[in-house]
Amino acid sequence: MEFENADPSVVRSIRQRDLLNTWLRAANKHRPLPLRGDFQPDRVADELVDMMQYEVVGQGAAARFLITHQGARLADTYGNERADPAEHPHRFLDDAIGPERYAHVIELYRACLTHLRPVYSISTVQDADGKDVSYERLLMPFGSGDVVTQIIGSFKIIRIEGGFKISNLMGLRPKAEPVILVRAIINRVFVPAPAKAHSAGEIIELD
Repeated sequence: MEFENADPSVVRSIRQRDLLNTWLRAANKHRPLPLRGDFQPDRVADELVDMMQYEVVGQGAAARFLITHQGARLADTYGNERADPAEHPHRFLDDAIGPERYAHVIELYRACLTHLRPVYSISTVQDADGKDVSYERLLMPFGSGDVVTQIIGSFKIIRIEGGFKISNLMGLRPKAEPVILVRAIINRVFVPAPAKAHSAGEIIELD
């Protein structure tokens, strides 16, 4: 599936839209990439369970993504044991999720490096009970000049109709392979967060 160019309104989650707007404001201070220190979203402590942070090691196709923060809920999503980056300071994304899953997501990360802009994707996948769930990923690049040195990701798992099971939702052997609905490179045009969004549907039942 090819990437589309889209404005920030493509982002569904009101929380992810707030993060994206914070990135856009920071990017207006330093172009083409904002500095990590200028990214100061409101109420970020509430979002850390659904966020990842990476240091970019290397460039181009050889770049790897060193995990410096791993949200606690994401380990359940991928069926992994959570590894504290402070205790495992040299754990890369490809090692953490394995080559098969890495092959499904690497182009999203490389798009950040190539286009110096946020990348957004939506996939649908079935939980252990066969319920369709929306998995929404927002990746935001940071760096100096035109070199991306860090990426921050926000990951939302959403089902408006009711609860679902998060365990191994995006794991190596999920009930069904994820179906990609959207892969977008986000334009730099600021669009306010919507007054209403489906964040109220982010209901999760832990096994």
